[in-house]
Amino acid sequence: MSREQKTSLLPKFPCSILRKKSKNALQISLQAVEDQLKICGHRRDIDVFELFLSKKDLTEVVDLSRFKKLKYLWLHHNKLHGIAFLTRNYCLAELYLHNNEIYEIEGLHNLPSLHILTLHHNELTNIDATVKELKGMQNLKILSLHQNPLSQYNLYRLYVIYHLPGVELLDQKQVTEKERRSMVTIFNHKKTHIIQSIAFGGKVDASWNPKLPIRQKQLQRLPSDFAFGDNVDKTVFDDPEDAVFVRSMKRSLMAITSMNWDTVPTRKEKYEEKKKIKPSQMVMISLR
Repeated sequence: MSREQKTSLLPKFPCSILRKKSKNALQISLQAVEDQLKICGHRRDIDVFELFLSKKDLTEVVDLSRFKKLKYLWLHHNKLHGIAFLTRNYCLAELYLHNNEIYEIEGLHNLPSLHILTLHHNELTNIDATVKELKGMQNLKILSLHQNPLSQYNLYRLYVIYHLPGVELLDQKQVTEKERRSMVTIFNHKKTHIIQSIAFGGKVDASWNPKLPIRQKQLQRLPSDFAFGDNVDKTVFDDPEDAVFVRSMKRSLMAITSMNWDTVPTRKEKYEEKKKIKPSQMVMISLR
């Protein structure tokens, strides 16, 4: 059977049917919103601070911009694919979207007050697009992205910490200072090089000398699934003592000069004619 014959056997859905399904999904979500408003006893949209819409089998959600003061929104355990319904909810502080089928989060940058965001158990695959959408959120402190395809990438956790420095709790684990130092070393090699080249308050030349007798070898490259793998410091040493020696040789010298008081004549020796007085000497100590 040819490809054209196989294609002809596939079911065809007219645009009118798709629009009808979408309209029905929006009607279902609208009814769910109205039911919640009745349960909470709200009569005015301005009085709505929270909406509980989880476990409603929602595939789409009506535009929620009418709720200007909405702060807490539960939408977990549904079948959502995106979040285009959040456009002008500037007061939203907590958003629970875990256990859905979300594959993109375009529109989250419109939520500057967001403090808690749960996105675990979804279908997010593009880590660059995800991080880019969350970068502008200065108040985001708690974030969950585990159980998404993007969480399987190498160095996923450090990559998120590097691009979202304000996050304090990632995937239910506290972000440590060790992780923050590690992500700078891995993803900002230039900054790390500058930090390591500072000695006694002044920047020194910390460039590698290719004529050093110490053996150096190249570290294996990271998989090609991440473009930032080339920023990793790839210089390692067979002997740890060689690394210590190279590090010490990159530091600047500090010289301490002091008078050698053993060579300074006393008052009595100055007036003794028989003894020859030698010039005083200076002592210099160099520290690296």
